[in-house]
Amino acid sequence: MLAFVIRRLMQSVLVMLTVALIAFALFNYVGDPINNMVGQDTTLQDREKLRQDLGLNDSFVVQFARFVGHAAQGNFGLSYQQARPVGQIILEKMPATLELSLTAAFLALLFGVPMGIYTGLRRESWGAQALLAVSLVGVSLPTFLIGILLILIFAVILGWLPSFGRGTVTHIGWWTTGFLTIDGWRAIILPAITLALFQMTLIMRLVRAEMIEVLRTDYIKFARARGLTSRAVNFGHALKNTLVPVMTITGLQLGSIIAFAVITETVFQWPGMGLMFIQAVTFADIPVMAAYLVLVGFFFVVINLVVDLLYYVVDPRLRVEREAAHG
Repeated sequence: MLAFVIRRLMQSVLVMLTVALIAFALFNYVGDPINNMVGQDTTLQDREKLRQDLGLNDSFVVQFARFVGHAAQGNFGLSYQQARPVGQIILEKMPATLELSLTAAFLALLFGVPMGIYTGLRRESWGAQALLAVSLVGVSLPTFLIGILLILIFAVILGWLPSFGRGTVTHIGWWTTGFLTIDGWRAIILPAITLALFQMTLIMRLVRAEMIEVLRTDYIKFARARGLTSRAVNFGHALKNTLVPVMTITGLQLGSIIAFAVITETVFQWPGMGLMFIQAVTFADIPVMAAYLVLVGFFFVVINLVVDLLYYVVDPRLRVEREAAHG
């Protein structure tokens, strides 16, 4: 087990270095940040001095090595746009993104798993067919269009929910949360549903497919032949084995929710890291863009590592195969 963890950690470090290299290489060609930091009347000497102070005249290797060294210490430099530490900006935006992502993941699991079980067990029922038909909306429609439709219906026409912003938030140290105010709960409903809809339909279809596959196995037939009740077979045996691969996909989808929150945050003007990234692209704020991509990669790596460990713990077949290989 320890060797497995060490090997996965080494792989994670290589992945993070690759992500950092790609991020830094790509964002160095999105524009000249000096043009967005100075006015038209700035002299060439002042521009050159600012470029020298920011280290933009150094070679790519030197800039990347400096970026990795500072990032390893949690220092992503200064924002070209705001002239503030990037780490401080990210800490201000992170609570909004994490609350939105976790709420969307909770909604996706809360509705996706039961609907997948129902459509797997009642494949020919009208209810299952209706859920499968409705799920095509979540799979087919782009996220920004779903968000706009929800705003049109619930914010513009009905006037029940706000169409933008995070609402009233409460400060708990450096963390800000909208879960302690009614206004905050009202503000998070539409963006959370928008972000969760695709993940919910994906989980539903995955659970349904796994449920149908498991119900066809020999040990399920043997359990029925022993006289076990349908509830015991479906939920005691079939569901437990269905959720093993579902757990893997669900863990990775949490990383996708955090990464793809960019679109949802832009549509709803949600003050999180996604909106911060879009604004950084507009101003060619390379430190913010690179830090965001590295942070998203870090989330993916950590979630993937945790899922691998849980998969190793939950599925005894992996432990048996590993012990046999070592033997």
